[in-house]
Amino acid sequence: MSTSRPRMTHLDTDAVCERRDTTLLSAFGRAFRTPDLRKKLLFTLGIIALYRLGAHVPTPGVSYPAVQQCQANAPANTGFLGLANLFSGGALLQLSIFALGIMPYITASIIVQLLTVVIPRFETLKKEGQAGQAKMTQYTRYLTIGLAVLQSSTLITFAQNPSALFGSGCTSILVDESITTILIMVLTLTAGTGLVMWLGEMITDKGIGNGMSILIFTSIAATFPGALWMIRQQNGWATFLAVIAMGFLIIAAVVFVEQSQRRIPVQYAKRMVGRQMYGGTSTYIPIKVNMAGVIPVIFASSLLALPMMVAQFNQNPTGQSAGWVTWITTNLADPGKPGYMMLYTAMIVFFTFFYVSITFNPEEVADNMKRYGGFIPGIRAGRPTAEYLQYVLTRITVPGAIYLAIISLIPLIAIAAINADVNFPFGGTSILIIVGVGLETVKQIEAQLHQRRYEGFLR
Repeated sequence: MSTSRPRMTHLDTDAVCERRDTTLLSAFGRAFRTPDLRKKLLFTLGIIALYRLGAHVPTPGVSYPAVQQCQANAPANTGFLGLANLFSGGALLQLSIFALGIMPYITASIIVQLLTVVIPRFETLKKEGQAGQAKMTQYTRYLTIGLAVLQSSTLITFAQNPSALFGSGCTSILVDESITTILIMVLTLTAGTGLVMWLGEMITDKGIGNGMSILIFTSIAATFPGALWMIRQQNGWATFLAVIAMGFLIIAAVVFVEQSQRRIPVQYAKRMVGRQMYGGTSTYIPIKVNMAGVIPVIFASSLLALPMMVAQFNQNPTGQSAGWVTWITTNLADPGKPGYMMLYTAMIVFFTFFYVSITFNPEEVADNMKRYGGFIPGIRAGRPTAEYLQYVLTRITVPGAIYLAIISLIPLIAIAAINADVNFPFGGTSILIIVGVGLETVKQIEAQLHQRRYEGFLR
């Protein structure tokens, strides 16, 4: 014991000294000084670097100089194409090997999650715990590859008619349009999606944070400098500094709302199992203000972009298009118009309530509480508990939906006010994903620092 006391005293002294330094930079230093945590961080950074490198490697059969020229002269892409390009970090419009990015996996995950409500088999797997989750992950992978084939074929169709991607000034970006070249392009883009999915899973297993979220975070963050610098070039330093200041305020508001939650207290009654006493503990059910996350924004953007995509393929070269094509072009082409904003807001509110209703089932929560002897103080178990949870959930979701709508309208207002790019960095899906993923990753690093008796990032 006498030989171990100096060692323990030395460690305690070091821990106390580390706690005195309260800078964020020192927190990063402590993270990198921890051997296993340093390996995880360096591994994650290496995967991110590899992912960004692949975003600039052109797909076989694509003329890279022609793509660059068309992209330089193209107007800002709106709707689903702009969203997909944002999630790929600009790789979509460069037609690189990672052009599809993580978008097929996101779509597959959403579809599988929605199918749990419709297909009893999926609902059963969801309730089976880790084994069922592993099977659902496998189904998501298969669906991702299928969607990658479909989306790569659609992208190549657009590439054969590049005016749909880059405007009327772009005529040709493919070196060869033979069947063999097209098949190689489809195979390359699908393989790129599979590789991106594998990289994300490697980060989850051996790195820090959720791999898919980290890759999305990286893709969106890669577009920030270009979007901000474009604002400076178009509107000058005064507007640029005003946008930066507004960005800090928006980030602070998003962090506040994303961390906000309603905690419903739950008490568990004491019960005897054999000779042991169980229960008698108190906990709570956390209901976040924004339970839906960024999913309603993605749904609304995708659906609003579909009519415009259909209209582009049905436009008459002579200028005499059908009435419905003219109506869509007039009313849904410009995101800065009030009609587009109102429809966009209504769809976000609808999808927020829809997604929350399928992800949080008050009756199922109430049944589980009743089964294990849990109850909300002052509320009877069973149906009254389910009704109370539904009451609270509805009133929490209303401000959450309004918050999502306001954040999502910021880029559209910026487009109309300062002629900004559609991927305006401080609003919409960009800021929601950046803040959400950043907070979650920092929490994971902090948890590992606390395990080693160090102070974390969030003081």
